[in-house]
Amino acid sequence: MEQLERLNIEVAWGDLKDPASLVAACEGTTAVITTASSTFSPLEGDSIQTVDLQGQLDLIDAARAAGSSHFVLISFPEVDIQFPLQTAKRKVEEHLKASGLTYTILKPTFFMEIWLSPGLGFDVANARAQIYGSGENKVSWISYKDVAKFAAASLENPGARNAEIKLGGPEALSPLEVVRLFEDLKGQKFKVQFTTEGSLKGQKEDATDPLQESYAGLMLYLSRGDVIDMQNTPEGFPAQLTSVKDYARASV
Repeated sequence: MEQLERLNIEVAWGDLKDPASLVAACEGTTAVITTASSTFSPLEGDSIQTVDLQGQLDLIDAARAAGSSHFVLISFPEVDIQFPLQTAKRKVEEHLKASGLTYTILKPTFFMEIWLSPGLGFDVANARAQIYGSGENKVSWISYKDVAKFAAASLENPGARNAEIKLGGPEALSPLEVVRLFEDLKGQKFKVQFTTEGSLKGQKEDATDPLQESYAGLMLYLSRGDVIDMQNTPEGFPAQLTSVKDYARASV
Protein backbone atom coordinates (compact mmCIF):
# COMPACT_ATOMS: atom_id res chain seq x y z
CA MET A 1 0.00 0.00 0.00
CA GLU A 2 2.87 2.37 0.74
CA GLN A 3 4.09 1.96 -2.83
CA LEU A 4 0.67 2.93 -4.17
CA GLU A 5 0.52 5.96 -1.92
CA ARG A 6 3.98 7.06 -3.10
CA LEU A 7 2.53 7.07 -6.62
CA ASN A 8 -0.24 9.40 -5.42
CA ILE A 9 -2.84 6.67 -5.87
CA GLU A 10 -5.82 7.06 -3.57
CA VAL A 11 -6.28 3.99 -1.37
CA ALA A 12 -9.73 2.94 -0.15
CA TRP A 13 -9.93 0.12 2.36
CA GLY A 14 -12.43 -2.71 2.08
CA ASP A 15 -12.78 -6.18 3.53
CA LEU A 16 -14.41 -8.95 1.51
CA LYS A 17 -15.83 -10.28 4.79
CA ASP A 18 -17.53 -6.93 5.47
CA PRO A 19 -20.12 -6.03 2.78
CA ALA A 20 -20.62 -2.49 4.09
CA SER A 21 -16.92 -1.74 3.68
CA LEU A 22 -17.10 -2.88 0.06
CA VAL A 23 -19.91 -0.45 -0.71
CA ALA A 24 -17.82 2.39 0.72
CA ALA A 25 -14.66 1.27 -1.11
CA CYS A 26 -16.43 1.08 -4.47
CA GLU A 27 -17.99 4.52 -4.17
CA GLY A 28 -16.92 6.69 -7.10
CA THR A 29 -15.25 3.88 -9.06
CA THR A 30 -15.72 3.31 -12.77
CA ALA A 31 -14.15 -0.16 -12.78
CA VAL A 32 -13.24 -2.89 -10.32
CA ILE A 33 -10.46 -5.48 -10.74
CA THR A 34 -10.41 -8.28 -8.20
CA THR A 35 -7.57 -10.72 -7.68
CA ALA A 36 -8.32 -11.68 -4.07
CA SER A 37 -8.25 -15.28 -2.89
CA SER A 38 -8.00 -17.05 0.45
CA THR A 39 -5.84 -19.85 -0.93
CA PHE A 40 -2.48 -18.22 -0.20
CA SER A 41 -1.54 -16.32 2.96
CA PRO A 42 -5.05 -16.29 4.46
CA LEU A 43 -5.84 -13.92 7.32
CA GLU A 44 -8.04 -14.63 10.32
CA GLY A 45 -11.55 -15.46 9.19
CA ASP A 46 -10.52 -15.98 5.55
CA SER A 47 -11.87 -19.07 3.84
CA ILE A 48 -13.09 -20.14 0.43
CA GLN A 49 -16.63 -19.53 1.66
CA THR A 50 -16.02 -16.06 3.13
CA VAL A 51 -13.58 -14.69 0.55
CA ASP A 52 -13.61 -16.59 -2.74
CA LEU A 53 -17.38 -17.08 -2.74
CA GLN A 54 -19.45 -14.73 -0.58
CA GLY A 55 -16.86 -11.96 -0.53
CA GLN A 56 -16.62 -11.84 -4.30
CA LEU A 57 -20.42 -12.02 -4.69
CA ASP A 58 -20.73 -9.06 -2.32
CA LEU A 59 -18.03 -7.14 -4.21
CA ILE A 60 -19.91 -7.56 -7.49
CA ASP A 61 -23.08 -6.27 -5.84
CA ALA A 62 -21.20 -3.35 -4.31
CA ALA A 63 -19.64 -2.41 -7.65
CA ARG A 64 -23.05 -2.47 -9.31
CA ALA A 65 -24.60 -0.37 -6.53
CA ALA A 66 -21.77 2.16 -6.80
CA GLY A 67 -22.34 2.58 -10.54
CA SER A 68 -19.12 0.95 -11.72
CA SER A 69 -19.27 0.11 -15.39
CA HIS A 70 -16.67 -2.66 -15.72
CA PHE A 71 -15.72 -5.58 -13.48
CA VAL A 72 -12.61 -7.69 -14.09
CA LEU A 73 -12.43 -11.03 -12.30
CA ILE A 74 -9.34 -13.22 -12.09
CA SER A 75 -10.38 -16.87 -12.15
CA PHE A 76 -8.86 -20.02 -13.69
CA PRO A 77 -9.85 -22.40 -16.51
CA GLU A 78 -12.57 -24.97 -15.99
CA VAL A 79 -11.27 -28.42 -15.09
CA ASP A 80 -13.07 -31.75 -14.81
CA ILE A 81 -12.20 -32.07 -11.13
CA GLN A 82 -14.66 -30.99 -8.47
CA PHE A 83 -13.27 -29.06 -5.50
CA PRO A 84 -14.56 -26.16 -3.40
CA LEU A 85 -12.43 -23.41 -4.93
CA GLN A 86 -13.58 -24.28 -8.44
CA THR A 87 -17.21 -24.38 -7.28
CA ALA A 88 -16.81 -20.91 -5.76
CA LYS A 89 -15.18 -19.50 -8.88
CA ARG A 90 -17.93 -20.77 -11.17
CA LYS A 91 -20.70 -19.38 -8.94
CA VAL A 92 -19.00 -15.98 -8.87
CA GLU A 93 -18.55 -16.01 -12.65
CA GLU A 94 -22.23 -16.75 -13.18
CA HIS A 95 -23.26 -14.02 -10.74
CA LEU A 96 -21.03 -11.54 -12.53
CA LYS A 97 -22.42 -12.42 -15.95
CA ALA A 98 -25.95 -11.96 -14.64
CA SER A 99 -25.16 -8.69 -12.84
CA GLY A 100 -25.60 -6.31 -15.77
CA LEU A 101 -22.04 -5.04 -15.37
CA THR A 102 -19.65 -5.13 -18.31
CA TYR A 103 -17.39 -7.99 -17.34
CA THR A 104 -14.05 -9.53 -18.19
CA ILE A 105 -13.21 -12.93 -16.72
CA LEU A 106 -9.52 -13.75 -17.08
CA LYS A 107 -8.63 -17.41 -16.66
CA PRO A 108 -4.87 -17.86 -16.33
CA THR A 109 -3.25 -21.24 -15.79
CA PHE A 110 -0.56 -21.76 -13.16
CA PHE A 111 1.41 -18.78 -11.87
CA MET A 112 5.08 -19.66 -12.14
CA GLU A 113 5.90 -17.44 -9.14
CA ILE A 114 3.68 -19.65 -6.97
CA TRP A 115 3.90 -23.15 -8.42
CA LEU A 116 7.62 -22.95 -9.17
CA SER A 117 8.49 -21.76 -5.66
CA PRO A 118 9.69 -23.40 -2.42
CA GLY A 119 6.21 -23.12 -0.90
CA LEU A 120 4.97 -25.76 -3.32
CA GLY A 121 8.10 -27.85 -3.40
CA PHE A 122 10.12 -26.21 -6.18
CA ASP A 123 13.18 -25.23 -4.18
CA VAL A 124 15.78 -23.76 -6.52
CA ALA A 125 18.24 -22.80 -3.78
CA ASN A 126 18.46 -26.41 -2.59
CA ALA A 127 18.03 -27.97 -6.04
CA ARG A 128 14.89 -29.90 -5.12
CA ALA A 129 11.63 -30.25 -7.02
CA GLN A 130 8.30 -31.77 -6.10
CA ILE A 131 6.53 -33.13 -9.16
CA TYR A 132 2.80 -33.78 -9.16
CA GLY A 133 1.84 -36.76 -11.31
CA SER A 134 4.19 -38.02 -14.02
CA GLY A 135 5.60 -34.57 -14.73
CA GLU A 136 5.26 -35.17 -18.47
CA ASN A 137 2.11 -33.17 -19.25
CA LYS A 138 2.70 -29.67 -20.59
CA VAL A 139 1.55 -26.54 -18.80
CA SER A 140 1.29 -22.98 -20.13
CA TRP A 141 2.95 -21.41 -17.07
CA ILE A 142 2.22 -17.69 -16.73
CA SER A 143 3.60 -14.83 -14.66
CA TYR A 144 1.21 -13.02 -12.35
CA LYS A 145 2.81 -9.81 -13.62
CA ASP A 146 1.54 -10.55 -17.12
CA VAL A 147 -1.93 -11.33 -15.76
CA ALA A 148 -1.90 -7.91 -14.08
CA LYS A 149 -1.09 -6.31 -17.45
CA PHE A 150 -3.98 -8.17 -19.07
CA ALA A 151 -6.31 -7.03 -16.30
CA ALA A 152 -5.35 -3.39 -16.75
CA ALA A 153 -5.54 -3.61 -20.55
CA SER A 154 -9.01 -5.16 -20.31
CA LEU A 155 -10.47 -1.83 -19.25
CA GLU A 156 -9.73 -0.20 -22.62
CA ASN A 157 -9.90 -3.23 -24.92
CA PRO A 158 -13.20 -3.72 -26.80
CA GLY A 159 -12.32 -7.40 -27.22
CA ALA A 160 -12.45 -7.85 -23.46
CA ARG A 161 -16.00 -6.58 -23.03
CA ASN A 162 -18.28 -9.32 -21.72
CA ALA A 163 -15.58 -11.88 -22.46
CA GLU A 164 -14.00 -14.89 -20.82
CA ILE A 165 -10.34 -15.18 -21.80
CA LYS A 166 -8.00 -18.05 -21.01
CA LEU A 167 -4.41 -17.00 -20.42
CA GLY A 168 -1.11 -18.86 -20.62
CA GLY A 169 2.52 -18.03 -21.11
CA PRO A 170 4.51 -17.95 -24.35
CA GLU A 171 5.57 -21.61 -24.17
CA ALA A 172 4.09 -24.78 -22.72
CA LEU A 173 6.58 -26.91 -20.79
CA SER A 174 6.12 -30.05 -18.76
CA PRO A 175 7.26 -29.92 -15.11
CA LEU A 176 10.17 -32.21 -15.98
CA GLU A 177 11.19 -29.89 -18.83
CA VAL A 178 11.08 -27.02 -16.33
CA VAL A 179 13.39 -28.95 -13.99
CA ARG A 180 15.86 -29.57 -16.82
CA LEU A 181 15.78 -25.89 -17.75
CA PHE A 182 16.64 -24.89 -14.17
CA GLU A 183 19.33 -27.57 -13.99
CA ASP A 184 21.00 -26.21 -17.12
CA LEU A 185 20.94 -22.64 -15.85
CA LYS A 186 22.04 -23.55 -12.34
CA GLY A 187 24.59 -26.11 -13.49
CA GLN A 188 23.35 -28.56 -10.87
CA LYS A 189 21.16 -31.65 -10.91
CA PHE A 190 17.91 -31.44 -8.97
CA LYS A 191 16.63 -34.07 -6.59
CA VAL A 192 13.15 -34.81 -7.89
CA GLN A 193 10.37 -36.31 -5.78
CA PHE A 194 7.10 -37.47 -7.35
CA THR A 195 3.61 -37.45 -5.88
CA THR A 196 1.50 -39.83 -7.94
CA GLU A 197 -1.92 -38.93 -9.28
CA GLY A 198 -3.35 -41.72 -7.13
CA SER A 199 -1.82 -40.17 -4.04
CA LEU A 200 -3.26 -36.77 -4.98
CA LYS A 201 -6.71 -38.30 -5.41
CA GLY A 202 -6.33 -39.85 -1.96
CA GLN A 203 -5.35 -36.49 -0.47
CA LYS A 204 -8.42 -34.91 -2.03
CA GLU A 205 -10.74 -37.62 -0.73
CA ASP A 206 -9.22 -37.54 2.76
CA ALA A 207 -9.15 -33.73 3.05
CA THR A 208 -10.67 -32.43 6.27
CA ASP A 209 -11.46 -28.90 5.08
CA PRO A 210 -12.32 -27.12 1.80
CA LEU A 211 -8.88 -25.51 1.49
CA GLN A 212 -7.03 -28.84 1.74
CA GLU A 213 -9.41 -30.39 -0.77
CA SER A 214 -8.87 -27.47 -3.14
CA TYR A 215 -5.07 -27.68 -2.89
CA ALA A 216 -5.27 -31.36 -3.80
CA GLY A 217 -7.65 -30.55 -6.65
CA LEU A 218 -5.30 -27.90 -8.02
CA MET A 219 -2.35 -30.30 -7.80
CA LEU A 220 -4.37 -32.89 -9.72
CA TYR A 221 -5.14 -30.22 -12.31
CA LEU A 222 -1.44 -29.41 -12.61
CA SER A 223 -0.53 -33.09 -12.95
CA ARG A 224 -2.81 -33.39 -15.98
CA GLY A 225 -1.42 -30.28 -17.67
CA ASP A 226 -3.12 -27.42 -19.47
CA VAL A 227 -1.96 -25.85 -22.72
CA ILE A 228 -3.49 -22.48 -23.63
CA ASP A 229 -3.32 -21.34 -27.26
CA MET A 230 -2.61 -17.63 -26.97
CA GLN A 231 -3.10 -17.18 -30.72
CA ASN A 232 -6.81 -16.88 -29.99
CA THR A 233 -6.39 -13.99 -27.56
CA PRO A 234 -8.11 -10.76 -28.68
CA GLU A 235 -5.89 -8.07 -30.16
CA GLY A 236 -4.72 -5.20 -28.00
CA PHE A 237 -3.27 -7.23 -25.16
CA PRO A 238 0.44 -7.47 -24.21
CA ALA A 239 2.32 -9.48 -26.83
CA GLN A 240 5.59 -9.91 -24.92
CA LEU A 241 5.01 -12.46 -22.18
CA THR A 242 7.34 -13.74 -19.47
CA SER A 243 8.76 -17.17 -20.23
CA VAL A 244 9.75 -19.82 -17.71
CA LYS A 245 13.33 -19.24 -18.83
CA ASP A 246 12.99 -15.53 -17.97
CA TYR A 247 11.72 -16.48 -14.53
CA ALA A 248 14.46 -19.10 -14.10
CA ARG A 249 17.23 -16.66 -14.98
CA ALA A 250 15.98 -14.31 -12.26
CA SER A 251 15.73 -17.17 -9.75
CA VAL A 252 19.04 -19.00 -10.00
